[in-house]
Amino acid sequence: MVKILVTGSDSRFGKIFKSIKSKNEFIFRNKKELNILSTHSIQKNLKKFKPNYVLHLAGLSRPMKIHEKQISKSIDLNIIGTANLVKEISKLGIKMIYLSTSYVYPGTKGNYKETDPIKPWNNYSWSKLGGECSVQMYKNSLIIRLCMTEKPFVHSRAYANVKLNFMFQEDAARLILKIISKKGIINLGGPSQTVYNFAKKFNKKIKKIYSRGEFPKKIDMNLSKLKKFNK
Repeated sequence: MVKILVTGSDSRFGKIFKSIKSKNEFIFRNKKELNILSTHSIQKNLKKFKPNYVLHLAGLSRPMKIHEKQISKSIDLNIIGTANLVKEISKLGIKMIYLSTSYVYPGTKGNYKETDPIKPWNNYSWSKLGGECSVQMYKNSLIIRLCMTEKPFVHSRAYANVKLNFMFQEDAARLILKIISKKGIINLGGPSQTVYNFAKKFNKKIKKIYSRGEFPKKIDMNLSKLKKFNK
């Protein structure tokens, strides 16, 4: 049995993991129980629970505008907090699993492989790449560039000219547990399609909208590496 400590367990995605039956032993820690901005808090939790893995879900995500309006908060939670974890985890040889985003790719050509050049296009993706940088320095780690959304699809409109790899959080969580022993970088998401085509499968009344530059149009990833591991 593998012991997995989960940071940010009260987040939307953290609650998904709480609902999944698994042969692994999960230790769920919310932001009060494990403060990623406190080295002492991190050390205390690692010493107490002695996990084999740390699944790092804590951080700042939505609304996207918050990363433009509150830069310091974005830097603290997504960059410095992640670096704090890596520094303490690396001392103990614990495996680190970091959830990044498909938004680190530039979104100009699509079908991005893990080895393709990256160029974030908003502050959120810059903050996630900042976290990636510290994780990359620690070889006992897995970086997952993820593209997911809540179920049901929460919006009444969807981009008809933006192609990406949306999948629901529940499906993403199960896939993550299948590849948790891997290392390096892995793209994770669903089939490449427009946001509208994804959403209309679950909501026939969804309306089309079109990006006019505010959102990259070809941000879908190549998932061949994921498929090789998920057989």
